[in-house]
Amino acid sequence: MPEQPPYLHIADVLRQRIAEHDWAPGDRLPSRAQIAQECGVGENVVRRAQELLISQGVLEGRAGSGTYVAEARRRVRVVRSSAREQRDGSPFRADMKALGKQGDWESRTEAKVPAPAEIAARLGIGEGDLCVRTEYEFLADARPVQLSTSWEPYDLTAGTLVVLPEGGPYAGAGVAHRMAEIGIIVSHAVEQPEPRQASAEEASLLGIQKAALVTHIRRTYYSDQGRPVETADIVVPAALCEIVYEIPISR
Repeated sequence: MPEQPPYLHIADVLRQRIAEHDWAPGDRLPSRAQIAQECGVGENVVRRAQELLISQGVLEGRAGSGTYVAEARRRVRVVRSSAREQRDGSPFRADMKALGKQGDWESRTEAKVPAPAEIAARLGIGEGDLCVRTEYEFLADARPVQLSTSWEPYDLTAGTLVVLPEGGPYAGAGVAHRMAEIGIIVSHAVEQPEPRQASAEEASLLGIQKAALVTHIRRTYYSDQGRPVETADIVVPAALCEIVYEIPISR
């Protein structure tokens, strides 16, 4: 069995000391140099261990101040379910209200954006074909807790009242309801979740540590004719949110 990398061993040591209440939530950890000396390792090993624990929400780094034991906090529950789409309401706002939080989102839409290769493949269109791209920041009590970038083929909605997902009379109605207004029936969605580290831009927008753990969900909506009508990249930070899938059962 391969030997455990030194930084993982130090991460276990730090985690154990927190569990044994050597350091309480909110306490500042000793300097990296001090921990390195106590554990008989280099400061870079301690740095990597702390970065791992920060990504897992065990520690938090404060610029110019040091590294602290993270305060216990209730994660926001993000429910994934096609059955929760609402024409006159938002499942996200309902979930936040249940937690005693104010749920909202900010968005920015650009029309006629050339599709990158990966997006084109997911939408079944040619690379460079025009799309409507909308970037979202979902907020709980005015703090970002989720990011999403949505792409729709421009030729699908061009010249209609639903061409802008967050503009016009059907703003915020959701993909299925908007498409229904132009005679397209959305029958199902496919989601592919995978863990990864946050990019620098994502970390900045979400207020989390660079390279912190996130769940990246690639979601695509399909019409009843099998055509992809929208695809999105959804980024959910592990330290702030828990993801729950709600699966309708046919009877």
